[in-house]
Amino acid sequence: MSPRQSPKKMNPILGLGLLLAGLLTVESLQQPNLPLKNHVPVSQIESWKGRRAAQELTKRNTEFGFKLFRKLASNSPDKNIFFSPLSISSAFAMLSLGAQDSTLDEIKEGFNFRDIPEKDLHEAFHYLIHRINQEGQNLKLNLTNTLFIDKKLKPQKKFLTNVKNQYNADTVPINFQNLEDTRRQINDYISEKTQGKINNLIKNIDPGTVMLLTNCIFFLARWKQEFDPKATKEEDFILDGNKSVKVPMMFRGGIYEAGYDEQLSCTVLEMPYQGTITAIFILPDKGKMKNVEEAINTDTLVRWKKLTTRKVVDISLPRFSITGTYDLKRTLSYLGITKIFEEHGDLTRISPHRSLKVGEAVHKSVLKMDEKGTEGAAGSGAQTLPMEKPLSITINRSFLVLIEDSVLSTIIFMGKITNPTGA
Repeated sequence: MSPRQSPKKMNPILGLGLLLAGLLTVESLQQPNLPLKNHVPVSQIESWKGRRAAQELTKRNTEFGFKLFRKLASNSPDKNIFFSPLSISSAFAMLSLGAQDSTLDEIKEGFNFRDIPEKDLHEAFHYLIHRINQEGQNLKLNLTNTLFIDKKLKPQKKFLTNVKNQYNADTVPINFQNLEDTRRQINDYISEKTQGKINNLIKNIDPGTVMLLTNCIFFLARWKQEFDPKATKEEDFILDGNKSVKVPMMFRGGIYEAGYDEQLSCTVLEMPYQGTITAIFILPDKGKMKNVEEAINTDTLVRWKKLTTRKVVDISLPRFSITGTYDLKRTLSYLGITKIFEEHGDLTRISPHRSLKVGEAVHKSVLKMDEKGTEGAAGSGAQTLPMEKPLSITINRSFLVLIEDSVLSTIIFMGKITNPTGA
């Protein structure tokens, strides 16, 4: 909102933009042959208290993700869904450093942060962000927060110190007077952070914006057991309503964790990437997707893990790329989070002499799934398979996918694919 639109207040309402970008892709990694490493030595961050707080937080984050997923699925049952609950919750936890009173209470309630002491909450995110940031030959996982702050705004030093120390957030002074130029600079920044995969995230910046937060989560990986592109063939993928579309269907036989949930009538399959990340596919029986969507929560996920066992599996999986873009102002209102976007919200711990509201909050996640591994790297080699009849899993109708860090038990991405062509 422009200052001229608010004559009745001494302090005009100024806008704070929030932009979240997530990218997950399994493709060629143009990386040097580096050992897998965290950006910060583990010894600096692996305090017992931080680890304990992070374990509690990951449960809360997962439940928040499922809660948001259920809302999105019930509002748009035939649409693709893809988002990063970790990305969204870390951005709003960071903003909560600047919130107080009912605005802070609403964030805590909506994101399942209630009853976690504030210090523990931020220590837990500090631990998670440092643990999650990994880089190596076969895996790149990076979560970054950046605050673009108008040169005229004088934020509280304590707020800037806390976002740097707890969330590893960079602060970039910028001139919001020339909105088109600022938009271009921030889009270039996001494009660079996601190696050109997410472009033109910001379509426009509202006049009156003085601060903009970007949150990017970027994941490049290769499968532990790669698919052979020669085995990929065009096949039918069945849409809701018994229509179908042609998709490139990848095929691979191998040993995987798989099982069948009799209670919810769905097949569960775990496919590991290199490193500690695993893709979990949930394929409901025909007509059972709604049952699964309504029942999905942390307890269901724990039960699925218990019922999967290692077995020989013939997998058919579509090769696809989809994008999920969400106006979080609208999406989070489903969960009762509204005050941070309103004029009477309280963000005075960011700047006590200015009235701030989050004017814009956009989350964009991209998922690309294909056969590729690292170019020029040795393949993962053939597996010696036991002499048993393979279980055949053909993912040729609507399915769910969860991308999880198996060490932290953190859901990084969550999605539902109803149409792999994205139409």
